[in-house]
Amino acid sequence: MKRKWKILITLLALLIAVVGVYASTVYSKRGVVTVQTGQVTRQDLTSVVTASGEIKPKDYHNIGADAAGDLTEILVKEGDRVKRGQLLARIESVQPEADVNAQRAALSSAEANSTAAEAGLKSADENISTMQAALEKDRADQDRMKADFDRSQQLYDAKLLAKQDYELKKFTYEAQKAAIRESEARVSQAKVQREQYAAQLSQAQRGIAQAKAVLVRFDDILRKHNSYSPIDGVVTNLPVRLGESVVQGIQSSAGSNIMTIADMSLITAEVKVDETDIVNIKLSQVADITIDAIPNKTFKGHVTEIGNTAILRSTGVAASQSAVSSQEAKDFKVVIAMDNPPDEVRPGLSCTAKITTATRQNALTIPIQALTVRQKGDLDPAPAPGKAPIIPAKLTPAEEKARKEEIQGVFVVAGGKAEFRKVETGITGATDIEVLSGLKEGDQIITGTYQVIRTVKNEAQVKVDNKAPVVEQKS
Repeated sequence: MKRKWKILITLLALLIAVVGVYASTVYSKRGVVTVQTGQVTRQDLTSVVTASGEIKPKDYHNIGADAAGDLTEILVKEGDRVKRGQLLARIESVQPEADVNAQRAALSSAEANSTAAEAGLKSADENISTMQAALEKDRADQDRMKADFDRSQQLYDAKLLAKQDYELKKFTYEAQKAAIRESEARVSQAKVQREQYAAQLSQAQRGIAQAKAVLVRFDDILRKHNSYSPIDGVVTNLPVRLGESVVQGIQSSAGSNIMTIADMSLITAEVKVDETDIVNIKLSQVADITIDAIPNKTFKGHVTEIGNTAILRSTGVAASQSAVSSQEAKDFKVVIAMDNPPDEVRPGLSCTAKITTATRQNALTIPIQALTVRQKGDLDPAPAPGKAPIIPAKLTPAEEKARKEEIQGVFVVAGGKAEFRKVETGITGATDIEVLSGLKEGDQIITGTYQVIRTVKNEAQVKVDNKAPVVEQKS
């Protein structure tokens, strides 16, 4: 009987010892946090900003109607490549063509009148020259006859010449003076006639200038009944059909749009970059562009334009022109020129651009998810198991503000504890971020779980468990 009690007492003692050891173990592990860890490593890091948008050409030109009428001919179709100055379409132009032909006839008539006036002026000049020569001849004859008359006068006074001969010389001389006056009158008349021809020529030349000006006007009106391409490009939109009526624009309304020509000399990807990333975008940064319609291909490009005006994401209008709350998400337009666009690219295709904003060689990096933020007051050491937390005395406003200062850092595993380290960061990659100070290569940092990183306390006891979680297979 005594032996039986001894056995029971021994078993009871062993049970109490086991329970005590288990309780001691559980108690010692109370407050231990299970974490996942990684190491601070060195690697090449690239910072990339991803944005979506659409393919756009360098510029669009809407070919509008400059005259009213029916479309009698459309010489291109959508997708055709056209050259600068190429005829694209014709609008009915019976009346302007008739005006041009009539004005050309009027111009020809004015030119004929000018030619006739010019010929008359030339004839008048020749007539004046002839009459001037005759006048000079008459004056020479007058000088000769005056000399004869003077000699006759001397002979007559000396009683050596008969009165009849003397009077004949006198009358001949007087007649010659009358002939000179007549020649002078004819020269004056010829000069007056020349002035008339000159006036007619001047009038005819002004008529030609006027006719030419009117012809230019009618030619311009006729030209507006034809549509020409202002650039080398591609027809991207052709909303009209043969026989449709079109009208020109007036001040209060736009005219009919015949077609749209896209300038394909430079193809761009116009994307919208989030306001948090736009500060990292710079001109000439390289980008990789993917087009939804051309899968499995990547095209190179570079940034050529960065918008300065924020665009509301919900409406697409400039934020400065909208009454919507300023708290709404905003984007900025960024234009990327494609270096070697494919031939099959079309305006309006959806695309995605990955813009490389910075690169680092052999940078010290950590996973992005390891980075966290704590208030300075939350970095006080965690209380020991079984002990109540220390309640700080009443703080001044300055001390309270200092305790609420936010510090960026990571938790490093050291001696089985989570030790918070303040870090300065650089560029951000797809999954990692550059560390500029606060850590060294090989440091073991807490990388998970997300809930642990958010809630773990400074100097808390931790247990490392980097086993991959088991995923249950659904039957």
